[in-house]
Amino acid sequence: MLRDGESGQLRRLLEWNFALCGIAGYSLNRESAVDPTLAAQTLMAAISERGSDAAGYCYRGPGLELEVHKRQAGASELLDEISVPATATQVLVHVRDYTKGHPSLNANNHPVRHGSVVGIHNGIIKNDEEIFAQYGFERAEEDMTVDSEAIFALAELERSRAGALEELYGSMATAWMDERDPDVLFLARGIGRPLWIGEGGQEFFFASTKEALELVERYAGVRLRKRDVPEGTLAAAVNGRLVRSEAFQPDTSFTEAPLPSVRAPEEQQFCLARLAALATAAAGR
Repeated sequence: MLRDGESGQLRRLLEWNFALCGIAGYSLNRESAVDPTLAAQTLMAAISERGSDAAGYCYRGPGLELEVHKRQAGASELLDEISVPATATQVLVHVRDYTKGHPSLNANNHPVRHGSVVGIHNGIIKNDEEIFAQYGFERAEEDMTVDSEAIFALAELERSRAGALEELYGSMATAWMDERDPDVLFLARGIGRPLWIGEGGQEFFFASTKEALELVERYAGVRLRKRDVPEGTLAAAVNGRLVRSEAFQPDTSFTEAPLPSVRAPEEQQFCLARLAALATAAAGR
């Protein structure tokens, strides 16, 4: 029989079934010729194999409030419904292979909101509850338990200061928007999870894989200078350009077993075929 408190500890241990997610997004100059909707669909299709428990995206731009769309389903269920206004200049995209925070509560799915910050995350934050207790943070919604919220709570409190990320213990590739900084897209890499960026003439893209950026080149009609982001890096993009990059020191004592990069191959098979059809239809408009 479990003693007092042990049932909760057991529940938390069972939730940490190590998993992998996919993140992607972009910042565009308003003069860019990239189709915002097709670019978002391309990124969703490109990372679709990395999780099927939930999928979501958000966008904003001049005259547009930050708007979030997500559901408990794989990317194949959301791909056709992605619709990004022509005036949107920033987008975040996520597919989830969940660890902590069951996807049946949509608030646990990404993009995750905490106050003025909305973000996406690939990885595991093991000290999220300690951070909430230390700072007296309250969950954005009742019954939320997703560990990623700790990242965005610190980002809101510290105005996206790089040093705040050093308090996190776990693995992390992440990106977020802060409604107080309407032109800035932030992204960061801690340890253990990949993050790639691609820079064009008036476009800035990021994704979990280099292959995702190559798919963007194919369907969005851009040429990108691609490179992986070093661990311990916080970067900011404005109007399609990388404007700031600074280092922080992540806790390198965290370790986890190697994870397969493909978690939902059937999702990608469907999404890539559907993306080809969507691109053809977009070209004909």
